[in-house]
Formats: sequence, C-alpha cells, structure tokens
Amino acid sequence: MAERAGPGARLKARPERALPVTGADGSDLRIDLSGAGLGGAWVGLTWRDPGSGGIARALLSALSENGESVALAEEPLGEDAFAWTGRLPPDVVALRLTALSRTDPFVLRDLVIRRRGRIGIVARAGCRQPGLTVQAVGWRLLGLKVRARGLIARALAHRSETGYAAWIARFDRLSKAERARIRAEIAGWAEAPTISVLMPVHNPDPRVLEAAIRSVRGQLYPAWELCIADDASTDPRIPKLIARHAAQEPRIRTLRRPENGHIARATNDALSLAGGTFAAFLDHDDLLSENALYEVARALRADPDLELIYSDEDKVDARGRRFEPHFKSGYDRELLWAQNYVNHLCVVRTRTLRRLGGLRPGFEGSQDHDLLLRLTEGLDETRVRHIPKVLYHWRAAAGSGTFSDRALARAEEARLRALAEVAERRGARAERGPEGFNRLVRPLPEPAPLVSVVIPTRDRAELLAVVLDGLFARTHYPALEVIVVDNGSTEPATQDLFTRYAGEPRLRILPAPGPFNFSDLSNRGAAAARGAILLFLNNDIEVLEPGWLTELASIASEPEIGAVGAKLLYPDGTIQHGGIVLGIGGIAGHSHLGLPGGAPGYFARMVLSQEVSAVTGACLAMRAEVFAQVGGFDAADLAVAFNDVDLCLRVRAAGYRIVWTPHARLVHHESKSRGAEDTPEKRARFEAESRVMRERWEPVLRTDPYYNPNLSRAAAHYRL
Repeated sequence: MAERAGPGARLKARPERALPVTGADGSDLRIDLSGAGLGGAWVGLTWRDPGSGGIARALLSALSENGESVALAEEPLGEDAFAWTGRLPPDVVALRLTALSRTDPFVLRDLVIRRRGRIGIVARAGCRQPGLTVQAVGWRLLGLKVRARGLIARALAHRSETGYAAWIARFDRLSKAERARIRAEIAGWAEAPTISVLMPVHNPDPRVLEAAIRSVRGQLYPAWELCIADDASTDPRIPKLIARHAAQEPRIRTLRRPENGHIARATNDALSLAGGTFAAFLDHDDLLSENALYEVARALRADPDLELIYSDEDKVDARGRRFEPHFKSGYDRELLWAQNYVNHLCVVRTRTLRRLGGLRPGFEGSQDHDLLLRLTEGLDETRVRHIPKVLYHWRAAAGSGTFSDRALARAEEARLRALAEVAERRGARAERGPEGFNRLVRPLPEPAPLVSVVIPTRDRAELLAVVLDGLFARTHYPALEVIVVDNGSTEPATQDLFTRYAGEPRLRILPAPGPFNFSDLSNRGAAAARGAILLFLNNDIEVLEPGWLTELASIASEPEIGAVGAKLLYPDGTIQHGGIVLGIGGIAGHSHLGLPGGAPGYFARMVLSQEVSAVTGACLAMRAEVFAQVGGFDAADLAVAFNDVDLCLRVRAAGYRIVWTPHARLVHHESKSRGAEDTPEKRARFEAESRVMRERWEPVLRTDPYYNPNLSRAAAHYRL
C-alpha cells in the first residue's frame, strides 16, 4: 500500500524539473527517469515518509531497461527523512518504491534527486570510510574504474554507530510538525478505539506516581481512560494525589481497595473499571511516551482482529536519563516460553483479558508472563502485533516501589510454574534454564525417529574422522544412520578412513563425483536417506556433548516446526552461528558472530531457544516430509552460498516455524574443507548466487520479523 505524493519528484539538475510519479494505493510507486540522463550518474536521493519514525516502510530500487531491479539501501536521517547516495545503473529507466508491509503503508513526500560531482562524492565517501576511499582513488588513477566505483559505493554505504542518546535525538523526538500531523490524522478517523490504561498503585514515591499519571494525560491520542486501583496504600499522600487528578480529568476512574492484595488483585480491580475495547498495562512508577496510545490505535485500525500489541521499551533513571533500550523481536512463541520479552508496553483485548480471568494471584513477580503464556497458547500469530518503537519507559530508581523487584527468587519460581502448565499440556516439561529463565524440554516420540545424517565431503579425512567419531562414539541417540556423500575423494587417508568404518552398519558411503555443489550433494543424500528426520551436517563439525542430537530431533519432530539449528562455536570458543538474521550485509548474516560462547548475548538471546528466519546448513535438522514438500535445496541456482537461507525461507513460506537452540552445541571448523571465497571463479559464483537471492527474496530480506528494524544491518550484533 502506498500513498502517492503530489505531482511528482523533483530533479535537482540543470534546469530543475518534475519527474512523473505513477501508482496508486495498493501498488508500487514508479518514478520515470527516461530522458532524465541519469544512467550511470552519481546522485543523491532524499525523500520523506511522514509517520514512519525513521523505519523504512518501502523498498527503493532502480529499474533497468532489461527489467532488472537493484535495491538501493536507504539511510534514515531522522524526522521521517531518508537518503541514498550512489551510482545509478547505466541503463536505469525508473525508480520504484515497494511497500514492505500490507498493514503499515508508506507515504512518499518530497523526493528530490540531485546529481553529485566526483569531488563531492569522493569527499562524502572519505568522511565515512577514509581507508576505502584512498584505495578507490588509487585504483582510479591506475585506470581501474570498475574497482574504484565498487570501493566508493562501499564507503558511501557505511553507517557510523551511535550511542543511545544520539539515537533518541535523531529518531525519537517528536517535532511540533509531527505532533500536528498525528493530531490531524486522529481527527480524520471515523472511529477511534478506547484504550483503558490499568494502573495498580501501592505506596510509590508521589513524584513518580505524578509523572506516571501525567504521561497518560499527556497522550496525543484522546480516546483513553485511566483506571487506577489503589491497593490500600498507607502513605496518605497517594489517595490525595489520585483524587486530585480524578477531579481534574473525567477520563480517570479510580477505586481504593480495603486491604493490600498485591499486584494481581489490584490490576484485576482496575480491569473491573475498564470500559475500553483494549487494556494497556502501566506500572505506577513508569512512563508512556506521548505517542504510545496513538501508535497502538493506529495498529488496531490497520488490523481490528488483533488480540495482543506490544512495543519496544527502555529504562529511565531518577534524573530522567533513558538507557538500556530493548529493541525486541516480532512475535516469537519459543522465546516467550523462556522469558517475558513482550513485557512493556503490553496491550490486550479487554474481552479476552476478562475471559482469561485477568492476572492470577499466586504468580506475583511473573504475573504478566503467566498471563501472556495463557493468552498466546493456541493464538494465531497474525493476531499479535509488535510496534518497533520505544513507547514505554521502565523506571529504575530508588523509591519507585516496583512490585517485581522485591522477590527475584519467587518471581523465577512463579515463571517456571506458569511454563510448567503449558509444558504439561504439550507432553513436555519445564526446567530452570540459563540466567534464571525457563527452558521447555520436549520429549522424543516413542520410538525415537531414525535420524539420517547427510554429510557432503571430499577428502580432508582428518576432519571427517572427527565428525564420525563424534556421531558414533559420543552422541547418545538411539536411532541413527550416517550417509557420507563422497564428492570424488582421491586421497589415501580418506579411503583408509572408509575402510576403518567398513564394519559400521550405521554408515553408508554414497559416491557423487563431479563439481562441488553443496545443494546437489545434500539432495542426493536426502534421496538415499531412510530416516524420518534429516540432519544436514558439514564435514568439519565436532561434537561437544552427548545430548545435542536428542535436543534437535525432539524439536524437529513437532508438526509445526520446519527446521532446527544448533549453537555453533569456532574452535576458539566464540560464537559462529546463533541463528541467521536476514538483511545483514545485504543478504543474511549470523547472529552474535564472534561473541564469547558463554556470553548471554542481547537480552539473553544466546542462551535461550528462539524462532529465527533461517539456520545454517552446516547443522540443519528437519523432517524428511517437510524437505520433500518444499523441494529440497536449490541445486540449479544456489550451489554453494545461501542455499540454506533459501531453503528456510521456503519452509517459512509453507507455514512452518524455524527454531534455533543453544542447548545443542557443536564446534564448526568453518570452511576448512572447501576453503575461502578467494578466487575469481568463487567470487563470481558468490555474486551470481547473491543476485539470485536478491531477485527472489528482496522484500523478505529487508523485513526479518525476528530482528528489530532499529538495529544495524551491517552486522547482527544488535547495535543501533
């Protein structure tokens, strides 16, 4: 969906003129460049998308005469503005903007195209990446124009990292014009859902309670009510403060409990006052951003069937300094079982909240997590919406009286009990996991399904011996077969290894001579497999602990799971694979690459099971029926690179979930058998496969549901 922008884009050239823009709501926008003389030109593009908050809602690409599309990676400038600087393709005929979301349409405003001279381009590149720019100038002086252009393009694409304070100043400050735009938008809505804000109160510092109430009264969105339940506060200032605000504001509804019942009962009493269609939770010491309820209402207007909406959050100290932002994943059932990553801001349909009985007394400290586990059990993921904006500020200051800080051990115990109920209904069990979070342990089916391990290889017997020893001697799994797909091994050591294992009934050697094609070799191994579960494994994997395959097989056996990946470490103990994040480096990259293996990662992501968009083919388990359903690996167009990402994206498109687990750990001696991409032939093949991925999956690569759009695409280190 898109909203067309005025009469057209402006071309800042000699002379300035307008370019035609075609397209309408629900279709792409196209800016015609034919006759503009911009083929092969260095240009700077700027445009605005009002209401985007600096998060791209459209994919900008350049179209060539032959129909080829090249994505142009935008740079957010703040205040809904974006830019791109680079060299357009020589045969460019148009620019195209494609909506990335059906529920969050983009608006094109003030698109300007400016020609850039060589000096200006070099100067801009030099400010971003001086080293690359010097190299580019050197190659240009030697007459190697193509190589120089590539280096300049890389330098221009560099994004400097910023601290959180700088990010707030650039992307999280509403200007007077933006406030006016939001109010005008709301005024144009025919219907506006009422949102009831539930606030249980018990003896907070009056100053923080005052700030919390004012953060609701100051909302840009007017259709709210604040439902306050005073849980028998003993500080006489608290009921007086609440009464004063209620007298000033008719949208505030209050009650006072005769005795202290703790947070669950107090919240449920606040819920009894609620008349809104949706209920939002606000602790008595926290703050809502002024656009919080507007963003929630906007999401509800886009999809009235939503049951649960949540946003990003941060913390705020006594001086008002914001810190420790949590830029969250989209809806992730696996991660939610382990931790309450949803937390704040959390908004639930009031009718559903009442049907569930509200919060349950006895789960204090993890009452919200318990509610979310009950709410989401069996809930279709399309009825959950994550708003990737910081709409909630969680106070971390003395005197706030935060309920959940009082008894950490009790909170962990309550969290585990809440998951245990879910686990029991699934025939699984709940355990205390790393960092005090939960772990859901699935049972293996009875009898244990046969796992067919497919290992493509060519020589390198010293590596293959390690993985075979790990499978046959150090893996505790009762039903296993190994298919080594031999891609023309010739070294005597390899033949000696095969001879040594000749008496192993669980091993088969499948000859597959010819050029190396990982996809084809894997497909051949899968065709020869007898197991219900396929495990694709590189020949440079080393087993660390006996239960790893049981973990993978138990998850892969679930009907809703399409593929499972493990935690892979480099030989030095740092993380090589923590799941794959789309869009990193243009296509995809590994999460938390290089982090110490025992480190928890971003909000404990590296020690908790979670859903991901893709996992590496170096260790990928999936049911044979799913592999056959999606057509296996793409041997025609993706022989070596990205075939695992492509496979996983097809698995997700078929409706399955993909899980990464840290409870199956292996060492990956990456690329030791095949070598690095360091020859012209290998580089050319890599570029061709990259092009296939962009043409096939470009919009998907730009919108990984499990990686927050506020985070860097340069590397998946969860940095701004």
